[in-house]
Amino acid sequence: MILIADSGSTKTTWFYSGVTIGNELITTQGINPFFRTADNIILELKESLVPQLKGQVEQIFFYGAGIINKEKANVVSLALNRLFPDSEVEVQSDLIAAARATLGNEPGIACILGTGCNSGLYNGSEITAHVPPLGFILGDEGSGAVLGRKLLADFLKGIMPENLSRQFKKQYPFEYPDFLEKVYRQEKPNKFLAQFVPFIKENINEEYCRLIVENSFDEFVTRNISRYSDFAKQKICFVGSVAFHFQKQLKDVLIRNNLKLEFVLKEPMEGLKRFHTKF
Repeated sequence: MILIADSGSTKTTWFYSGVTIGNELITTQGINPFFRTADNIILELKESLVPQLKGQVEQIFFYGAGIINKEKANVVSLALNRLFPDSEVEVQSDLIAAARATLGNEPGIACILGTGCNSGLYNGSEITAHVPPLGFILGDEGSGAVLGRKLLADFLKGIMPENLSRQFKKQYPFEYPDFLEKVYRQEKPNKFLAQFVPFIKENINEEYCRLIVENSFDEFVTRNISRYSDFAKQKICFVGSVAFHFQKQLKDVLIRNNLKLEFVLKEPMEGLKRFHTKF
């Protein structure tokens, strides 16, 4: 049996497949080694994952947020090797997941546009160059957090068109101090800001909203994609909800930059299933 995991900070999707059991999906809590120890991961998976598995697990491929170096990968590897001592375990970053899900064994540039952003030059087996995303304060161009940050800033400064401003205030009835509290004092301000992306999507036919998206995608191209060698000749693929829901705007921006959008996936799991099981 093969087990594939796609993990973020809030949830992990597990796909398992075998000759006798067919294919199934299991969802557990997120496993981010920045916030979890190996012992903590073991305790959680003993309760939420192991009882649902049917049969011997032969191979495990784990992809996750927070796998930024060997030390963090080892936290997850240790937990999985203890839980499944007879299994072959491979732990990789969410960027490798995006590359394998979209490019397979072909070279190109793999990109993530979700709540945050990421990108890397992929040679068909590993990431050979990487521009740091830097988070929504210093970077994360094109991400949900940055789109939300731009939208909220325009609303608070009175830059947003009046018709959209009225609609925004109705949908998000916060007071000025509430917004500042959420962004500057409470946990996970990036997720708070990203919650405004559906508003942009609902109003994407408004020039104001379209330009927020397209300008931010332009910044992603300039500050990320164009930093890679021979970027104009590379296949460029995306994974993530922002890339998926704004495909038209993303395609238009890439065309204006003489680039071609090869492939977009909302989530990497479908592509990872193809990569590992050849479905």
